[in-house]
Amino acid sequence: MLVAVGVLALLAGLFGLILGFAAVRFRVEGDPLVEKIDAVLPQTQCGQCGFPGCRPYAEAIAKGEADINCCPPGGQAGVDSLAELLGVESKALDPERGEHKPPMVAIIREPECIGCTLCIQACPVDAILGAAKQMHTVIESECTGCELCIEPCPVDCIDMVEIKPVLATWTWDRPKSERIGVAG
Repeated sequence: MLVAVGVLALLAGLFGLILGFAAVRFRVEGDPLVEKIDAVLPQTQCGQCGFPGCRPYAEAIAKGEADINCCPPGGQAGVDSLAELLGVESKALDPERGEHKPPMVAIIREPECIGCTLCIQACPVDAILGAAKQMHTVIESECTGCELCIEPCPVDCIDMVEIKPVLATWTWDRPKSERIGVAG
């Protein structure tokens, strides 16, 4: 009996070493191009591009299955950044996907909320907090402004409010990539 336990322990250790070596030796790295494209996208996870989130859209762009102008939250600046990254010519933002809007956050008018949980189920980033038949609220720091919670709300108690920049979030506009000719 003791010999059988020892043999099984030895085999388990041997297989563990083999699996550990194989995991290190045959590790597959992620596509660095997908990582770079995903870093340019706004991470709203809104699905306006036709994909369930920014990562699948980045993968499709890298494979050549999607165009670079399908992301309204990224706006024309996002399209230009993707074009520069990929070394292709920039295009106009696809108007069929929607229009670019300033950064927004969802606000629930809590006295009107009936606690149906439909907004919670629709939120792709779990930014809405609440329970069934209780009022809900939005964790503003987590909300990406995707607007996916608005349509399922049966009492229309969700508003989208523009996020005003504060000192910590304000940034300069990105400079144009074309050189400006200098008379001289």
